[in-house]
Amino acid sequence: MRKAQGIMVHVSRILAGLTLAAITLAGPQAVPVSGQLQPPVNVPGIDRPVVVVTGEITGPMNWTSNFVYVLRGAVFIKEGGTLNIAAGTLIAGEAGSVGTLIVERGGRLNALGTREQPIVMTSDQPVGQRSRGDWGGLIINGRAPVNIPGGEGVGEAQTGIYGGTDPNDNSGTMRYLRLEFAGSEFSPDNELNGIAFQGVGRGGSYEYLQVHMNRDDAFEWFGGTADIKYAIASNTGDDSFDWTFGWTGRAQFLAVHQRSDDADWGIEADNNEFANNLLPRSNPQIYNTTICGDPDTNEGVEGFRAVLFRRGTAVTFRNFLITGSRNLGMQIDGTATLEQVTNGTTQIGSGVIWGVATPLHASAQPFVANGRFPNVRVNVDGGLSSDCFNHPAPNFQPTSAATLAGGQLAPIQPPNDGFFQTVTFIGAVPPAPQDDWTTGWTSYPQR
Repeated sequence: MRKAQGIMVHVSRILAGLTLAAITLAGPQAVPVSGQLQPPVNVPGIDRPVVVVTGEITGPMNWTSNFVYVLRGAVFIKEGGTLNIAAGTLIAGEAGSVGTLIVERGGRLNALGTREQPIVMTSDQPVGQRSRGDWGGLIINGRAPVNIPGGEGVGEAQTGIYGGTDPNDNSGTMRYLRLEFAGSEFSPDNELNGIAFQGVGRGGSYEYLQVHMNRDDAFEWFGGTADIKYAIASNTGDDSFDWTFGWTGRAQFLAVHQRSDDADWGIEADNNEFANNLLPRSNPQIYNTTICGDPDTNEGVEGFRAVLFRRGTAVTFRNFLITGSRNLGMQIDGTATLEQVTNGTTQIGSGVIWGVATPLHASAQPFVANGRFPNVRVNVDGGLSSDCFNHPAPNFQPTSAATLAGGQLAPIQPPNDGFFQTVTFIGAVPPAPQDDWTTGWTSYPQR
């Protein structure tokens, strides 16, 4: 049994009675204190006092693991405010009020979990009754550049103004954080992402993050320069990793696990939907990605596409394993996007696509054939077992006998710039017996 399952049992016990009805029984204590925190309430079935959070955080505030924090409505970390969340802390988004945590420009969120004690942001509904979209999610707004005319944008569902001129803007640090069952729908095509990086700068640090069972995209970047490392998107209801409006950050070690009841692309990437050549152009550098689609139709018929680059984005995309996305592996869509390939801005290489009906769309095939995308192989075994498709416990680690991921297909080394790590493998996770960084802090509950 994986260690993550033991962590989930502990969290499940805590959440057993955590429902909207239980929290509202607080009665007179429902009046906020200083517009932020209500006094702790002892709720039957929960082993820690419950603190309901509302309104705005305007100064320094610390959340600790001896309480359960319930987000009631939109909770804003205002400019000048800092929220520090300790390892092992549990935060529940209230379904009835669409609990959401929003970091405004100039605010900071420092959520510092550990592998043994991750921070968990989840639904307030009982275990077994949770579903995608139970609560809002996490939105971070920064002052880094975006390619929206005027230099600023407004987040979906009015989640804040973002954008600016500071690529080094710092919105905080997150480490070992798991976010699940979020992505409330406010109206058709207006759903919240699990974690939205809206104009976020590279001054912060984001690593060891999982977004699970989100209704809309798991991770999405709206411009900015934010970097990310060690990230998992699992059972997402739309796209797993998504970017637009000029994201130019760096990413390494990204893992995707799709569930075909409700999923779209593993990666969906844009520059600007309305004017494909606006600058700064989306052009992230991404090394070491694994995408596990859902090859059967037991849960549904979606989740059949892996990677789409479109609407003028450029990208560096190297060292990837793609399997199980039934219909399509990789597509490059649109004149402005193809121009980034022909002019050399887009760089793709060292990857394997297998177990897919059409590994390469016609738009990508010529670049593999002529060597522009070097060492991209199709319809050969990349070394992942069928456990990659196991919804309750996916395994992204190639076997020690991996035909390609074990080293026969050499990775392309990322830049030696202080962010990227030197690698000896392709895909998000090194082959056994090396450490599987996805274990010990993740969990994959279906309800």
